[in-house]
Amino acid sequence: MQFVSLILKNSLRNRRRTLLTIASVALSFCLLGVLLALYNALFFSEAKDEQALRLVTRHKVSLTLVMPKYYDQRIQQVSGVAAVLPTMWYGGAYRDARDQRNFFPRFACDPARLFDVYTDFVIDPEQKQAFIRDRRGALVGKTLADKFGWKLGERITLVGDIFPGELELYLRGIFEHPTDDEVLYFPFEYLYEGLPSGRRDFVGTFVILAKSPEDVPKVSADIDELFRNSPVPTRTETEKAFALSFLSFLGNVKVFLLALCGAVTFTILLVSANTMAMSIRERYREVGVLKTLGFTQRAVMGLLLGEAAAIAMLGGALGLGLASFLCVGIRSLPAFVQETKTLAVEPQVALFCMMFAAFMGIASALIPALGASRASIVDALRFTD
Repeated sequence: MQFVSLILKNSLRNRRRTLLTIASVALSFCLLGVLLALYNALFFSEAKDEQALRLVTRHKVSLTLVMPKYYDQRIQQVSGVAAVLPTMWYGGAYRDARDQRNFFPRFACDPARLFDVYTDFVIDPEQKQAFIRDRRGALVGKTLADKFGWKLGERITLVGDIFPGELELYLRGIFEHPTDDEVLYFPFEYLYEGLPSGRRDFVGTFVILAKSPEDVPKVSADIDELFRNSPVPTRTETEKAFALSFLSFLGNVKVFLLALCGAVTFTILLVSANTMAMSIRERYREVGVLKTLGFTQRAVMGLLLGEAAAIAMLGGALGLGLASFLCVGIRSLPAFVQETKTLAVEPQVALFCMMFAAFMGIASALIPALGASRASIVDALRFTD
């Protein structure tokens, strides 16, 4: 610690190179911080509040296949189940289907049972009852309503693709939710009216509310066992696991994120190693002077490694600051999974990045610093670049 001021002064001896190095490390750690924050949010964060009690049952083979509606009654009889909500992905198009900004999730459901499962929806009681009573009513999240400027009573037209025809819906309620508020719900009854009789008794998923967190694993296993030998087997998983299953359409997201992190790490190491090699090479004669003044090999080594660590950690800190701002921007974008709505550089991610920055700085300078510290006084003073 007694050489901190000397380390800081040496770091700023070539200000242009130091600032460019810090900027390069900061940009790299910005990208690394966002990737690690996303990885942490997707695969390590725990479900909160009511989300931890919700499960989703779907067709075991594929999300695109449907299940008989009578499964509803049998699932309700499973021990530990508090409520069940049948839903169906509608798809369709709103306005111009070619514009991805017009895309949002649309589900047919049983309005009277929607709030039994999604107990964390915040909605005005009058709007809630208006949605339940109107067979052509629509319920949307506040973020979605604000995005399109929808007001209560607004007519929303959806053009079918999976299902034939058009739906003329009227906005009866707007709910608030911390993460899941970019979705539209409408009654099953209205959807079934336009379908042939052979397509009316099927649903896409069953959203289930368990009575307690302890019941969740048992409920999941019991439901799948109930239909294991049926023509339509099921797969039941937590709401978070179900949401992450959509990522499987993109491939192995875990490997993709880790590969990007590895590429960024390699880039940081190259930048730091090149900078420190140049810096230490320029100061070979200074190393001889320091040894002449009584600095030991260990002290010289500490000065050089400390300088590298200081530059890397400063760049890492700036990068994490930029990553935090980027996470704020990502949270405001349409969510491909709900975990992105709470994306942030968590303390454990920030601590890991700072420790990693120090490690990368030391690792990049280790070989040239070792060579310089081992040089004899005579060789160091004779050195010319």
